[in-house]
Amino acid sequence: MTRRLVILTEIISPYRIPLFNALAQLGVVDLHVIFLAETDPKLRQWTVPKNEIRFSYEVLPSFRLRLGISNLLVNQGLDGRLRRVRPDVILCGGYNYLSFWQAAFWAKRRNIPVLLWTESNAADDRGGSRVVEGLKRIFLGLCRGFVVPGAASKSYLLQLGVSEALIFTAPDAVDNPLFMQGAQRARTNRAEVRRRIGVPERYFLNVGRLVRAKGVLDLIEAYGRLDEEIRAAIGLVFVGDGVARKRLLELASVIRPGTVKFSGFVQKEQLAEYYALADALVFPTHSDPWGLVVNEAMACSLPVIASSVAGCVSDLIEDGLNGIIVPVRDVEGLCSSMEFLAKRDDLRAQMGERSLQRILAYSPEACAAGIAKAASVACK
Repeated sequence: MTRRLVILTEIISPYRIPLFNALAQLGVVDLHVIFLAETDPKLRQWTVPKNEIRFSYEVLPSFRLRLGISNLLVNQGLDGRLRRVRPDVILCGGYNYLSFWQAAFWAKRRNIPVLLWTESNAADDRGGSRVVEGLKRIFLGLCRGFVVPGAASKSYLLQLGVSEALIFTAPDAVDNPLFMQGAQRARTNRAEVRRRIGVPERYFLNVGRLVRAKGVLDLIEAYGRLDEEIRAAIGLVFVGDGVARKRLLELASVIRPGTVKFSGFVQKEQLAEYYALADALVFPTHSDPWGLVVNEAMACSLPVIASSVAGCVSDLIEDGLNGIIVPVRDVEGLCSSMEFLAKRDDLRAQMGERSLQRILAYSPEACAAGIAKAASVACK
């Protein structure tokens, strides 16, 4: 029997569309996705590729209110939408918005199972207050199952007292073929691509928002500490934008020799070109529930230097095999890891190949299968 699964999630993320398409095509669930908003233009510069959507969905009327670091998203009409769709099971993509709570209580009154899709882990800096932790435990009590991307999130739920039998893994994934094929095309036209995107002959790459929490200031300091010979031969490229850009530009201006390039925000369709020509991705985040840029880099056959607190590390990075794991905020560790890889062409190639082979198992189809299993079990 096919069950009607309603997924309630924040915005139409280009990275989730391949997953939802795969889930709809499985035929195991009758999928309908309710988005709380189309996008968040204050934080996300990506275009919304609605032409790629192959699943049933709708976007709720909404407005946002930002108070300092708080982001309040208020929706209208959720109860009516849920009554019309008549879900057999609801998957909430978090507990940080009022609509998630509204859906959970709506379902509880009707004895409809609720699942929580969470990427939170013990190293996540975003939690911590007693009020937040108390609300989190209340929400967990409303759920009959939990969907996590990997080991770090599963371990965190176990610490909170959730039964292992209620936790289902749906690995976070990107459109691997998109990045694999894009990287292959870029490497067959290296000189032309390099001229067009304006990157050095060799470089370390960072992709993401330019904010302190992503460790970008640690990274530029580590680059500045590299031996002059290495800096003269290998640049540093930042792809992304954010409030730390001004400070990064100031720090970059005094690094001599060396080349620091700021490419700005790049849509996902062009990202593979930057990955393809890089020596390695450096992901020195201070706190990240997962880190999809690591998936992207691995699909482009890159080794990865990542901080130990990134949620994806325990699943994706084998230290010394396809990357290097560095303690968080360890500038000297970043520097020595970059220097180590810079001098070993053969090792970088071997690590990149291992990255590619490993990431193949982290596909939208694998993620869809995990979600479908959680929905099926919750409905029994």
